[in-house]
Amino acid sequence: MCKYNGLKIVLVILLFMQKPTTYHIALGSNKGDKLKNLQDAVDTIHVEIGNIKLISKVYKSPAFGFESDDFFNACLVLESYLDSETVLQKLLRIETKMGRTRSEGKGYEARVIDLDIIFAEDQIIDTETLKVPHPEMGKRRFVLQPLNDIGTKIIHPTLNKKVAILLEECEDNSILEPIKIWLKNPRKSYNFSKYNYIAIEGNIGAGKTSLAMLMAQDFNAKLILERFTDNAFLPKFYEDPSRYAFPLEMSFLADRYQQISDDLSQLDLFKEFIVSDYDVFKSLIFSKITLNDEEFSLYRKLFYLMFKDLRKPDLYIYLYQNTESLQQNIKKRGRDYEQNITDDYLERINSGYLDFLKTQKDFNVKIIDISDKDFVENRMDYLSVLNEMCVF
Repeated sequence: MCKYNGLKIVLVILLFMQKPTTYHIALGSNKGDKLKNLQDAVDTIHVEIGNIKLISKVYKSPAFGFESDDFFNACLVLESYLDSETVLQKLLRIETKMGRTRSEGKGYEARVIDLDIIFAEDQIIDTETLKVPHPEMGKRRFVLQPLNDIGTKIIHPTLNKKVAILLEECEDNSILEPIKIWLKNPRKSYNFSKYNYIAIEGNIGAGKTSLAMLMAQDFNAKLILERFTDNAFLPKFYEDPSRYAFPLEMSFLADRYQQISDDLSQLDLFKEFIVSDYDVFKSLIFSKITLNDEEFSLYRKLFYLMFKDLRKPDLYIYLYQNTESLQQNIKKRGRDYEQNITDDYLERINSGYLDFLKTQKDFNVKIIDISDKDFVENRMDYLSVLNEMCVF
């Protein structure tokens, strides 16, 4: 189990390193219901590409370089775990799906939707299919004006100038008119900020840490991850479980109490809410499996004495997976220390959680079956889980 602790820490470090890339995307439309076109594009980007952090005002601007109806233009800030080329391909597919057709050799033309990558953080990309920063952005007020709304201090990585300066220096004298209707950010439909504290629980391999980390990133939440430290009772427990199970569980209980007390007492005024990948009540579930009846009876009394005044989650999410799916996840992530976990052990843990949750009257509990979902690799599955969390 000491090996388990070290690997758990390495896993958490690796997960933290997998940060999304921040993109700035320009949107434009001058055919059909232009505002609806922009909103449909925003909604599809949210579903297929990543989390939309900010959206600028919508501006009406004259067609640039050709005679046509006025455009509606906007920019947005997008966070995505996809690389730039993949984001480009998805944007092109969205354009096609929305009805845009490109005519060879005709130059500028009216379009249902136009989606361009302006920035990909400070990346400089120059390929046959993609050039970032967008090489024409400095000449186009209809790009710079909405971009300035959401990224005035961003520095162009090759020109070494802030967006605000590029806007001042822009020689395009087009008059842009802000319209009074704002595009809706789909992210705001998930109203997690009404909860102060969300706990995510689940069996081994259910993905509770991954989900907590994704939510913390997407919704500006304070993240609490269960800490693991070497435990002197672990080697003795494996040598003589019946003798050392009680001191082992008590030491874990003390560690969890100390961590959750510390973390919940430290306010962060810049975060919307708290999300954790565990709840202290997991101590009761696991101890019931490892302790005999008399020991568990005493342990439970001590547990409630310690935690009777501790803050409880406003929303408790239990990620349910059937045993077959759990074993598949365990094998896929390939941690040596998990490979000998039996079906029986997983089923006992799952039963313990479900039995416990049935008895809790003070908890706002949501059980979500994720047996057929992979919310780490599939954004649609991730959004499906978020939707279920919000429905009561």
